[in-house]
Amino acid sequence: MAVEKKRLTKETDITLKLELHSEEESTIETGIGFFDHMLHALAKHSRTHVELRCTGDLNVDFHHTVEDVGIVLGSAFYEAVYPVLNIARFADRIAILDEAAVSCALDISGRPYLFCDLSLSGKIGDFDAELTAEFFRAFVSNMKIGAHITLLRGNNKHHIVEAAFKAFAIALRSALAVDGEVKAAPSTKGVL
Repeated sequence: MAVEKKRLTKETDITLKLELHSEEESTIETGIGFFDHMLHALAKHSRTHVELRCTGDLNVDFHHTVEDVGIVLGSAFYEAVYPVLNIARFADRIAILDEAAVSCALDISGRPYLFCDLSLSGKIGDFDAELTAEFFRAFVSNMKIGAHITLLRGNNKHHIVEAAFKAFAIALRSALAVDGEVKAAPSTKGVL
């Protein structure tokens, strides 16, 4: 099932089509080259097809675009996944890129919480490295999941951020894996 979203504010204009469990090539255009690269990694490694176009006030800075894309993507995932039934729910994965290693643990819980310890500041090209946490905060809040993203080691900011996006993607793919033996919500409460 494809989810389509549109969000228009005074700061950004976003259209999105999202399809889970897809190997189809994604098309992503935000006007921020490094961010597009990270979103392609997220789509590829979560096995999600994403058609995303965002026009934002990049003349101000990249913050509104990055945060609003996180809001739209997170809300689209929420719409595609909830109500949660026969999925794994929990996942913990590590991704590496050369010297950088990042861990991501996820809970598709219906309760948003983000712990993000990547120790990032400064620039990656013209991308503010601390916007990485802003993206994940917006995504997690709108998908209503718990996520712990932790830098294990690394010093190259590009490598650290890319490992974080890939760790998040593979943890998300694993948490959303269908468990055909379970027919109910993966919760002692009976609902998520």
